[in-house]
Amino acid sequence: MTHVKDQAKALATARTVAVDAGGRVENESTERVDDTSLASRIVLRVPQGKYDSVLAELAGTGKLLNRKADAQDVTDQVVDVQSRIATQRASVARVRELMDRADKLSDVVTLEAELSRRQADLEALLAQQSSLKDRTSLATITLQLTEKRKEGPKDEEPKEEGRPGFLDALSGGWNALVGVAAWVLVVLAALAPWLAVGLLAFLLWSRLVRPRLAARRPAPVPGPRPGDAGVERNAAGAPVAPQAPETGGAPEK
Repeated sequence: MTHVKDQAKALATARTVAVDAGGRVENESTERVDDTSLASRIVLRVPQGKYDSVLAELAGTGKLLNRKADAQDVTDQVVDVQSRIATQRASVARVRELMDRADKLSDVVTLEAELSRRQADLEALLAQQSSLKDRTSLATITLQLTEKRKEGPKDEEPKEEGRPGFLDALSGGWNALVGVAAWVLVVLAALAPWLAVGLLAFLLWSRLVRPRLAARRPAPVPGPRPGDAGVERNAAGAPVAPQAPETGGAPEK
């Protein structure tokens, strides 16, 4: 594990060193540990003869924190795989000879299936041999890089707030007035449809319904006046004029 100042630059250097040595980059990943740290992991495959020189060049990319080397002997596996490959090739050759001498169709079909199975086993052994060859010819270097990002300037301690000035009070009052006006406009906008419906209903009532109701009502009968006490009235309640009293004698001269 190595601590570096510039992680991107260190990764670019590791790639260049591996390629220049005749190797390659096997795997690479970068992740953010927290808000102040970055961690990268890069796996390099380099030739066995260039292993020490590549490590020496990579050591200059940053501050080395720890290092671990692990060697594994695969000689026995290489010998075993080579022997099995030779045996499998001979087996494939025998099956092909039997196919050349087969006369019956059933024998040919059986031998073709057996040949396919043995060729598949041979290809698996060849792939294993290639993997072992890669492991014996190339060394694996896993490089872990960490970068401590620079922290931003510390925030200044908040100053103690003093008594607000005239402009602050004026600005606060203006903002409050604007806020109240805005809310009033919002309320009026919400009530506008209801007010329009109410006004329309009032106009219909005053222009259409109210005149019809007034026309259907009977005319009021005038009641007796205070000075009309003792005045004779007819059946309709109207006053009747008093009749002159009848006299039997002749008028005086």
